[in-house]
Amino acid sequence: MKQNKNGTWVSWNENLKHNYKTMYSITKEEELQEVIANSEKIRFFGSKQSSADIATGSDAIINMTTYNKIVSYDYTKKTITVQSGLLLSDLLEAIESVGWCIPCLPDINTITIGGALATGTHGTSGKLLSEYMSECNLILADGSLKTITEDDEDLINAVRVSLGMLGVMSTITFQCEPIYTLHVKEKPESDSEWLPKIKSRLKEHDFLRILWLPHTNKGYVITGDKIDANTEVIENKGPKYLKHRRNASKILYKYSHKFPWITAIANKILAKAFFSSKKEHKGSLYQATVTKSRGSTLELAEWTIGLDKFPQVFEEIKSEINKWSNKSFIHIPMDVRFVYKDKSWLSYAYGQDTVTMGCVSRNAATADTYEAFKSVEKIFLKHGGRPHWGKRFAAKDAKLSKVYPKWENFKELRNQLDPTNKFLNPYLTELVNAKALVYENA
Repeated sequence: MKQNKNGTWVSWNENLKHNYKTMYSITKEEELQEVIANSEKIRFFGSKQSSADIATGSDAIINMTTYNKIVSYDYTKKTITVQSGLLLSDLLEAIESVGWCIPCLPDINTITIGGALATGTHGTSGKLLSEYMSECNLILADGSLKTITEDDEDLINAVRVSLGMLGVMSTITFQCEPIYTLHVKEKPESDSEWLPKIKSRLKEHDFLRILWLPHTNKGYVITGDKIDANTEVIENKGPKYLKHRRNASKILYKYSHKFPWITAIANKILAKAFFSSKKEHKGSLYQATVTKSRGSTLELAEWTIGLDKFPQVFEEIKSEINKWSNKSFIHIPMDVRFVYKDKSWLSYAYGQDTVTMGCVSRNAATADTYEAFKSVEKIFLKHGGRPHWGKRFAAKDAKLSKVYPKWENFKELRNQLDPTNKFLNPYLTELVNAKALVYENA
């Protein structure tokens, strides 16, 4: 176990910074237990990609990225057990090598497994990644280890998405499925075309994702259908210049924080240049749909709403951001995805089929003045929407208790498992309205 003293932790987009007294880099479960047991306050981090201030903010922090081994495979059950600091890319490559998959994957592969589960990371046309966790070892506040299985339904549903407030996930077992091949097609459609087709397309296709292009009245629809791996597909990746979209966005949005209306014009240019082509290809879910890198930093918010309510919410958002009387102009694209209902207490999809809608600022450094984040949050909360835990939002305990049916149950369990608030930092303390917390940070 390594220790670094008196440093500064900085998030990937440099929007979050915290001083710490000791940073531990661990490789063994016993080391993880020891550090937690001997720390008055402790937080832990992975790839630093969360926009919410959940990862650090205490004097002692743990770098989980060095705790990154594959522990074992069970070839009969199709399960794999890994340490929680493993990168998602390493997990997915490992299970593909033995002919398995996890049927719902997020947009990026550079996050750690523990961080992905803790914040409710998800893909589309399936369930949260955490729903494929069948067992985990959780290190509690006193340093003891508790193995949690699906036999303890309430506890595993509380732990699956918990922002690291119940304990530290150590090893995690995933239930996998046989690998399959997707035939992916992409094309632009007007809002009047793609919006009414959501439910029928969810039934028709195995994969559905819409990249909505604000201020253009258009979306970019991506569908995927399972096919035999040997089926021939004539690949069409579109024009070669499509690879320059991020650079073009960076140039066109450069001054949009000073003159937000520029965004509406930039979006029309970007939509015409980069979202007007049809594309077609095939591959495994991982090969065909997961972004392998991000070319630049950004800032993200994401909100979810029940499938039946989405059309109304969408029209309100569209109306609001197209008003030239405000500054809520939104960078391309708003990522629309679909998550099926589950029972995890802090899941966005608890008890309902859900639509998720991302909101991105390409200028990470000026995200605090990005008016769109506030407008989108206001509209989603009005209709009972739920925020993505790892992304930017302002709602706290009082509002969250109204949209998460199990919020108070979660808080009660948190108080039982962590009575001294060892796993809370200032952000999380305010989020759950924790009582009697004495906190110091160098």
